Amino acid sequence: MENYKPIGTLHVATELYEFINEDVIPGTGTSSKQFWSGLGDMITELSPINKQLLQVREDLQQKINAYHLNNRASDLESYKTFLKDIEYLEEEINDVKISTQSVDEEIAIQAGPQLVVPVNNARYAINAANARWGSLYDALYGTDVISEDNEASKNTEYNPIRGEKVITYAKRFLDSVVPLKERSYSDIKRFTIQQGMLKVHFTDNDESVLMKREQFVGYLGSEENPEVILLKNNQIHLEIQIDRSHPIGKTDEAGIKDVFVESAITTIMDFEDSVAAVDAEDKVLVYRNFLGLMKGDLQTSFSKDSKKIVRSLNPDREYTSPDGKILSLPGRSLMFARNVGHLMTTDAVLDQSGNEVPEGIIDAVITGLIAKHDLNRNGRYQNSSGGSIYIVKPKMHGSKEVAFANELFNRTEDLLELERYTIKIGVMDEERRTTLNLKNCINEVKERVVFINTGFLDRTGDEIHTSMEAGAVIPKGQMKNATWLQSYEKANVAHGLNTGFRGVAQIGKGMWAMPDLMGDMIAQKGTQLQAGASTAWVPSPTAATLHALHYHQTNVRDIQHELEKRTANYLNDLLEIPVNREKKWSDKEIEKELNNNAQGILGYVVRWIEHGVGCSKVPDIHNIELMEDRATLRISSQHMANWLHHGICSKEQVLETMKRMAKVVDKQNAGDPAYHAMADNFEKSIAFQAACDLVFKGFNQPSGYTEPILHSRRKEAKAKVYSNK
Repeated sequence: MENYKPIGTLHVATELYEFINEDVIPGTGTSSKQFWSGLGDMITELSPINKQLLQVREDLQQKINAYHLNNRASDLESYKTFLKDIEYLEEEINDVKISTQSVDEEIAIQAGPQLVVPVNNARYAINAANARWGSLYDALYGTDVISEDNEASKNTEYNPIRGEKVITYAKRFLDSVVPLKERSYSDIKRFTIQQGMLKVHFTDNDESVLMKREQFVGYLGSEENPEVILLKNNQIHLEIQIDRSHPIGKTDEAGIKDVFVESAITTIMDFEDSVAAVDAEDKVLVYRNFLGLMKGDLQTSFSKDSKKIVRSLNPDREYTSPDGKILSLPGRSLMFARNVGHLMTTDAVLDQSGNEVPEGIIDAVITGLIAKHDLNRNGRYQNSSGGSIYIVKPKMHGSKEVAFANELFNRTEDLLELERYTIKIGVMDEERRTTLNLKNCINEVKERVVFINTGFLDRTGDEIHTSMEAGAVIPKGQMKNATWLQSYEKANVAHGLNTGFRGVAQIGKGMWAMPDLMGDMIAQKGTQLQAGASTAWVPSPTAATLHALHYHQTNVRDIQHELEKRTANYLNDLLEIPVNREKKWSDKEIEKELNNNAQGILGYVVRWIEHGVGCSKVPDIHNIELMEDRATLRISSQHMANWLHHGICSKEQVLETMKRMAKVVDKQNAGDPAYHAMADNFEKSIAFQAACDLVFKGFNQPSGYTEPILHSRRKEAKAKVYSNK
């Protein structure tokens, strides 16, 4: 026990104990004795409940497996009756209305993009927080939104032909969302501010004003020569930046050098799916970076073109309002923390019997303690102006597990002497039992809920695992058109709106996973707003800036107001299991599906196991880079496990595919000097063995989760590295 500090009923890893005592507790108003004693009591009292809830999951799964084995020709009504009898399907509560208070405008009022970023990577975390504002010119110039046709290629040097296409695109955008009376932004000569109103002057000496004069909300510089024009549309902002000495500004008649867009309104600082944190060392890095974000002093440096660059959090932005007063806007995204779910335990803290404790309990209490620095205004900047702490809670199954999270937050507030409901919760609708009982789940946290969302990948992984014995599932590529999934997306929005989310809480949609295909994102992701989402996940700051255009073009509050009037019951569709009962796939179709799944699994797992990278751009089988985390892995591994279980493929066929695809992944990573090829020795490659475990042991994994195998194998890989030092 030399690496642990005994404290009350707990044994705490020395590294974690010293970090909490020396770096976190000072300034919070919570004493060390109070914290550790309270945490010990919580673990003693809540751990058995956590364990019992996990056992319920397993018991229900066994009953569902048995049902499908014994009722191959079951009809929908019989299936529903069975699910109700075992209390998998709950009796829906009527008239649920949320009453959450002290919610920041970024959540309650402003619809906009949401970034999700691994908090253990300081550079990524800072970039995400700073992505509250982004250059539209840079986002357009550097992506495929602007075609490279007609000599508009992206060169190492600035291409004025491409630049002109960018400027034209941006000004057309301005014409559409902050229009001028009878004129276009492409004709402007200069701007002035006259008697608190924006005046626009043209090359033909004509003048105009905004179609909606209230859209002008601030400026920088003088009234005669403003340097920044601040405009507001659909509750979000954009800046027209003017500098006639700038390389771009001096080529523009009006001196416009750029258009800055309020982009990532909120960011989820992730402790979970995009992070590989398997021990105290990893957890301390996660918590340390989150502390730096809450106190505003997180910094990171790196070299670029032989120069040292230091990244830190951006300050707030200040303007002069039309009435001459100072107007301040946040310079950083409002930050959530996504804790882990109820499943995993951690050896960073051991209980009085020497057992690992639930990681979700540790996350909640330490997240709350760290966030007290923001509440106490100890830092350089302010995250929540409403005095709230925002925690997203993933992977919960049904209302009783949500109720447990609520009790965990109650106990955390009591321990940290916070007012009740200071800690707000985001409930991720990514497990089947939560989807089917979402209204009841919302009811359990109706005083603190600020967020629900859909997540195709985890939700599909649980769909496959829950109904594993029902039959062979359809190919992954067909899943997005499945009846259950279409209704899942609609039901989530409907429950959110029917329980009072509009103007109070976020309704979110899933990730755009192809960070290099921004043209496609611009063309497609706007449909999520039309479906009623007030936020949706994006993979990068650039994507946030481009996705923000959709929120200017669509007024989400109006869409939600109309959707509130609709009534529909999606339960029957949600229970339509995506299995193939008739079609027999050809050998070629089976091989294609196996290749795709195996390559994706291996490409992600090798980075997780070998390098501790929980989220990155991973090239797929066609060398298209996809933003992947554990949710991607869950669906792919469960899909292969399902086909293997139902004899669509054999164990030998899967192993041969894994070995063949390992060579493909090795080739894709050949340029990385730190990469260890899997094909050099399959038996000794921990990454390869982990990937195989995820498939061959996938049937028995709890809810089809990947964490138990990944954590075990990552610890093995870390031990191997340390033993060789």
